[in-house]
Amino acid sequence: MRVSFAYLDHAASTPMRPEAIAAMLDILENAPGNPSGQHTWARRARRAIDDARDVVADTIGANPGEIVFTSGGTESDNLAILGTSRAVGAASVCFETDHHASVEPVQLSGGVVLSVEGVAALNPQLVRRQLNELGDIAVVSFCAVNSELGLVAPVSELVESIRSAAPRALVHIDAVAAASWLDLRAMWEMVDLMTLSGHKVGGPKGVGVLGVRAGTPLSPVVVGGAQERERRAGTQNLAGAVAMAAALEVAVRQRDSSVERIGELRDRLRKGLLNELGSQVSETLKPDDGAQIPNTLHLCVRDVHREALLLRLDQRGVAASAGSSCASGAPERSHVVEALRMPGDLRDGALRLSLGWNTTAEEVDHALSVIPATVRQLAQTTTSEVAR
Repeated sequence: MRVSFAYLDHAASTPMRPEAIAAMLDILENAPGNPSGQHTWARRARRAIDDARDVVADTIGANPGEIVFTSGGTESDNLAILGTSRAVGAASVCFETDHHASVEPVQLSGGVVLSVEGVAALNPQLVRRQLNELGDIAVVSFCAVNSELGLVAPVSELVESIRSAAPRALVHIDAVAAASWLDLRAMWEMVDLMTLSGHKVGGPKGVGVLGVRAGTPLSPVVVGGAQERERRAGTQNLAGAVAMAAALEVAVRQRDSSVERIGELRDRLRKGLLNELGSQVSETLKPDDGAQIPNTLHLCVRDVHREALLLRLDQRGVAASAGSSCASGAPERSHVVEALRMPGDLRDGALRLSLGWNTTAEEVDHALSVIPATVRQLAQTTTSEVAR
């Protein structure tokens, strides 16, 4: 069966899973109460959010009291960085290829954004040397998976370097891009704080989680209520929390089969595009850069501008992106691509293609029929304009 579309922007937001939709509708229809209230409907709502908290905690290997529901990954990163730096009274640290949701709170709190020195993967030895040169540190934050490249960080080695160089620092890991593909329990065992987001695992937008290990100093960033054990004020997004828990549970249960199936589709997409386009494209990651999660392919297209390419692909039924959706529409190049010091003729042509739980072989076929022709057409247009 042929299709006329290919949704290849799962790294920005993945469609909701049926289990999450069903859980969300049940809450919207049957739980009108506020979880902080006392009457029957409120107690029903409280039981629902407690159950969701139990599910998330069990999924990552935490205790229920260590789970804080937020409005999404961005708020969770902000709370982890600003909340710990305020509570401890020391600087925060992250890396220049991290998501803006981490970089900007570090900058806002007067912390330090460390260079990756032009390489894709975080280098544990470099991190150790950099941290040794800094003073008192409240928290060191890094992404388990780079959200633009799909590159997996050497988590265990990084945590070891951080603990060695800054033994009093807390460790925060942004696992938003990793949740469907990597072992969350193994990561949680190593860190003090962990960020997750609903709409990256097949849950709804507008809900996230911050795992906060018991005893971790944390000052609230959103104040005005005692919800979430006084760590995050405001009435919880009950339907969102329940739906996120349902989606996360399914994503983790199906992880092994998804890794295999989606990895095969991604590899077929990569092989097809590289064969068709040859020197017109370059894979952003090199073989020695490290492992990738199985759903992401990041390319740089030579002498083609990303905005023109994305617009033309959209018109032809292919949804893709140039990088983090939080930066979409910005005229500047991706801060990740800039940090990698890509050659000048490649920097403007970033293209991220990302698959997800409901991606089909037919969608990959459609992308392979559309993307090469679109790239060649735009390249010819650019060449003609230069010749004038």
